[in-house]
Amino acid sequence: MDVPILISPSVLNADLADLTREIGRISSADYVHLDVMDNHFVPNMTFGLPVVERVLATTDVPADVHLMIDAPDTWAPAFAEAGAASVTFHAEAATAPVRLARELRAQGARAGLALRPATGIESYLDLLPEFDMVLVMTVEPGFGGQSFITGTLPKIRRTRDAITRSGADVWIQVDGGVSRETIGAAAEAGANIFVAGSAVYSAEDPVEEIAALREAATAAFRP
Repeated sequence: MDVPILISPSVLNADLADLTREIGRISSADYVHLDVMDNHFVPNMTFGLPVVERVLATTDVPADVHLMIDAPDTWAPAFAEAGAASVTFHAEAATAPVRLARELRAQGARAGLALRPATGIESYLDLLPEFDMVLVMTVEPGFGGQSFITGTLPKIRRTRDAITRSGADVWIQVDGGVSRETIGAAAEAGANIFVAGSAVYSAEDPVEEIAALREAATAAFRP
């Protein structure tokens, strides 16, 4: 099956006081990545459901919501109900990940399972068809601007190999330290959707940067 190459810029490095304008700067992106943090699961706090609902009401770019929060089983469905195109929760925080994924899908959202850099994929390989996406964190979650952890590349490869063997239609997302210098390695390992915050929002022309990232990932991708 054809695997799309997608760019999902994170607003974590944007001007959070004017998200409508900042998302307008990335109108060519496939998604806008919204990092919801609660200062419990990760040592940082961003915004919650009311801000996401406002974003959904003011932009046509599909929302890719990444929940870095405790108790996602309780809170995640509301983001799907609000209209997020994709809702990703952390394996380390969810009580019943399969049940939660099914609930998100029932609400019309893609269901994503996120793994910290040190969390293995092995426990979830037999459950891959229950998810639409696996997010392999390539930095420790919580803060933007960190350096890409190259030690996550073998996990990306194992995940891609397992998806290929299963025949499941599951995307692999990487988030953290993604730039022109690192996106090729992640794509070669099997990732196909890329979260880039600093690289896009620090560029003079975010649209041009998105195009460059997409081109580099497309050239390197290994299905």
